[in-house]
Amino acid sequence: MKSRFTTVDIRAVIAEINASYIGMRVNNVYDIDNKTYLIRLQKPDSKAVLLIESGTRVHSTDFEWPKNMMPSGFAMKCRKHLKTRRLTQIKQLGMDRIVDIQFGSDEAAYHLIVELYDRGNIILADHEYTILNLLRFRTAEAEDVKIAVRERYPVESARPPEPLITLDRLSDILSQAQHGEQVKRVLNPHLPYGATLIEHSLIQAGLPGSLKVGGEADVAEVAPQILEALQVAETYMERTEKFSGKGYIIQKREKKPSLTPGKPSEELLTYDEFHPFLFAQHTASPYLEFETFDKAVDEFFSKMESQKIDMKALQQEKQALKKLENVKKDHEQRLEALHQAQEVDRRKGELVEMNLPVVERALQVVRSALANQVDWTEIGVLVKEAQASGDPVACAIKELKLQTNHITMLLKNPYVSDEDQEEEEEIKVVEEEKGKKSRNKDKGQDKKLQRSKAMLVDVDLGLSAYANAKRYYDHKRSAEKKEQKTMEAAGKAMKSAEKKTHQTLKEVQTVTTIQKARKVYWFEKFLWFISSENYLVIAGRDQQQNEMIVKRYLRAGDIYVHADLHGATSCVIKNPSGDPVPPRTLTEAGTMAVCYSAAWDAKIITSAWWVHHHQVSKTAPTGEYLTTGSFMIRGKKNFLPPSYLIMGFGFLFKVDEQSVFRHRGERKVKTVEEDLEEATSRTAELLEEGEELVGDGSSDEDQGEGRAEEMDDEAAAAGGPPSEPGDTEDRDHDDSGVEDELSFPDTTISLSHLQPNRTAPNPGFRKETTPQAEADSQGRKHMSAKQRREEKKKKQKPEDCDAEEKVEVPAAAQGSKSGGGPSQQPLKRGQKNKLKKIKEKYKDQDEEDRELMMQLLGSAGSAKEEKDKGKKGKKGKGKEEPARKPGPQKPLPKPRQVAPGATNPQLHGGEEEEEKPPGEQQEDKEDEADPDNPGAEEAENLLTSLSGQPHPDDVLLFAVPVCAPYTALSSYKHKVKLTPGSQKKGKAARTAVLSFIKAKDASSREKDLFRSVKDSDLSRNMPGKVKVSAPNLLAAKKK
Repeated sequence: MKSRFTTVDIRAVIAEINASYIGMRVNNVYDIDNKTYLIRLQKPDSKAVLLIESGTRVHSTDFEWPKNMMPSGFAMKCRKHLKTRRLTQIKQLGMDRIVDIQFGSDEAAYHLIVELYDRGNIILADHEYTILNLLRFRTAEAEDVKIAVRERYPVESARPPEPLITLDRLSDILSQAQHGEQVKRVLNPHLPYGATLIEHSLIQAGLPGSLKVGGEADVAEVAPQILEALQVAETYMERTEKFSGKGYIIQKREKKPSLTPGKPSEELLTYDEFHPFLFAQHTASPYLEFETFDKAVDEFFSKMESQKIDMKALQQEKQALKKLENVKKDHEQRLEALHQAQEVDRRKGELVEMNLPVVERALQVVRSALANQVDWTEIGVLVKEAQASGDPVACAIKELKLQTNHITMLLKNPYVSDEDQEEEEEIKVVEEEKGKKSRNKDKGQDKKLQRSKAMLVDVDLGLSAYANAKRYYDHKRSAEKKEQKTMEAAGKAMKSAEKKTHQTLKEVQTVTTIQKARKVYWFEKFLWFISSENYLVIAGRDQQQNEMIVKRYLRAGDIYVHADLHGATSCVIKNPSGDPVPPRTLTEAGTMAVCYSAAWDAKIITSAWWVHHHQVSKTAPTGEYLTTGSFMIRGKKNFLPPSYLIMGFGFLFKVDEQSVFRHRGERKVKTVEEDLEEATSRTAELLEEGEELVGDGSSDEDQGEGRAEEMDDEAAAAGGPPSEPGDTEDRDHDDSGVEDELSFPDTTISLSHLQPNRTAPNPGFRKETTPQAEADSQGRKHMSAKQRREEKKKKQKPEDCDAEEKVEVPAAAQGSKSGGGPSQQPLKRGQKNKLKKIKEKYKDQDEEDRELMMQLLGSAGSAKEEKDKGKKGKKGKGKEEPARKPGPQKPLPKPRQVAPGATNPQLHGGEEEEEKPPGEQQEDKEDEADPDNPGAEEAENLLTSLSGQPHPDDVLLFAVPVCAPYTALSSYKHKVKLTPGSQKKGKAARTAVLSFIKAKDASSREKDLFRSVKDSDLSRNMPGKVKVSAPNLLAAKKK
């Protein structure tokens, strides 16, 4: 396959660029990788992109190439000097494969010199060709030239154009070449045309394209014809100077292996070469024609990646078929070996029978010598003496193997005379000359020759002549049985091998199709996930990405989430609709910020915080400097509840447009009742996984999730009916701002099952709580909202106590987690002592001191107060107005903007509803046009088409691996839990994928999609060393 430009290509593409792009200004310079750069050019009425690859190519491109997120040093230098300058000239330096692109004129000119030979180079020089920057430093020892910064580039050392080669010079070159070498290869180093053009010229002159030196004719005779051919090549070189023709891509036919034996093999056409002319040697090959050579080159290189996928698939298919062929050959060879062994044993048995007297006599002689204790060497001497005297028995003995109690005898058919044998040998020689085909035609004749031939036979001294013959026949029979068994087993093995090969071919084709269909989304370059309420959350992998996310992707309505920890990532919740972001999504984003920080390895549970988009600024205070990835936060930070280090790994499936309707509303903001049901089911699921963790030798950090759920259960039980013990902290956040709208039936609450986790048991607590709640409910019937708020403030102190202690000792009984009633749970081992120590430690601290301490510590205590207050208010109100319960559930998402961790919710209450100025509205419209910042509807459609719960009737296009907080993956079909551990990311990802593939409910299409995901994409978003937990994970590993 052709991989770089020849001189003819360079001349043609320079002519086309000069005709189309001269006079355009440089808009920007980007780098694709360390060797490939894009120069964006523009005029008032048109735009173009010039692609330069060091050592390979220079051409314009219409394709969208992936750019590096942060430009390289060379790209930055090019931007500094080339931006806004006009492209004034592009030329070739002499006849070398060096392109000089000039921007600007006179003393303001800059040159970009591209070397398209050897390892290549790109050099930025000023108007005097003094090097300002370059990709690769080198020293040309032969020319004594140093290519380095501040040195002058040797433009004058380029090879100048030469006249047509003379006949004498051509004859000298050909005469010095090795015998049998192709003429085009011999001439290529000495001429600027290139091997392809030389071959075309030879064909045009009536010579074969693969003409060899000294092969077809003498040098003196063929040299004039070759000179004529070179004149044709010279005319083509002149045509490229002002080239305005077409471009051609020459294709290569590859035969694709067929899945079914009867079906003819398919043809795969791959790009092989690109040329500005359709040369004579390519007219018989399939080819594509383009308007310009520039477009042909662009098409050729842009399809290289997909072509590599096709070629890789083809090689895998060929390899699979080759394995099948090897199995067949091995089977045939095994059967042939067994068949030959049978023939040899049968022949030996027959020869022993035919020569019974001789064999018996030889056995008696050797046995008697051994019986008389004759030395083994003397027996050998005696046999040789007998052979010399012409004894027929001694002549038959060829070797004594007395160590193994055997003798070797040369036996032949006694019924065939010597003359007949000689004739048969002559016939055999004739048969051999005729070849294998003639021998196969007459196998009977071949067997007849074998029977008459003498053969060495091992005879056992411990057996008689008849017994030796029987032994050989027994061997023959056992080999025959073995052959039969081999044939039976081979039949099954062949079927299995064919089935496996067909499966491999099918998998290869499926994976290839998936890889071609796979679309890489803009957010995949970052850390990302889709929240359980269908919000896209993105976060930076490093400082540069953090900077980019805030500068480019943080828009009006978005939420910025961060944590005050070393290494914590900057998270942005994309909110194109502008509606308040629900607390659950905020909590999940906070978990992400904490998990991608030093807290993961240190196993520290801490809180994240969030602010609105307008509070994030890159403007530093006077005299201070903000480093890359650092930002100023103006105003109040809204702290979230502590985030537990529990991440999840799973797969999202891209469904086609016809299947999207099934997944609308899959991830939505849930009402209270839906939230409760989901929380209960998720609690049960987490319990089940907790048990699996214990079975897998779980460590202490894995029970962190259990504690998290228990804390949430406490909060739920403190403000809700006993039939709802699985309520999560998300419910608490949701209810905090809507106590006036919701109502619940009055209930009697027993908190006895929570007592061991707070303070020593207090039997009178329940009696105090119930009447108070009843009194509240009766009194609130005729209260205004203001009166109710004042009433709640009076109760703040006892609730403070509960909230503070809950943070300090976040452990609850397993019974509340599993959704059972409020029964008393026995204390775990060590809990009594712990509670005594806590009581002793804080015995001198009254409620006011405790409240002040909690505020100083900045913990979530204040948030817990508000939650508990809201719940008690609702509990009292619910008795009188049970009919209003379903009504206000739908508008729940709107007032959820109140920060779960904020001590003063009114501070940010109105910010989201302010009317935007006209300039900001205009910015929003521009953002919607940006492909990386789609509008609300477009973004929702994109996220809806990615589902974690594929329906059996869905058409799945590809799978996208996702690493997210475990609560966001709760509804996914394929997921595992990740906690801090010691397993490397790559191995953990492979373990997870293996468990998904082994899952009983995984369809064949899902398995194909899992296999098609590259290993590098699987683990790149995992936070660090992890521990993988999932139900039946050990069972999946053992399978």
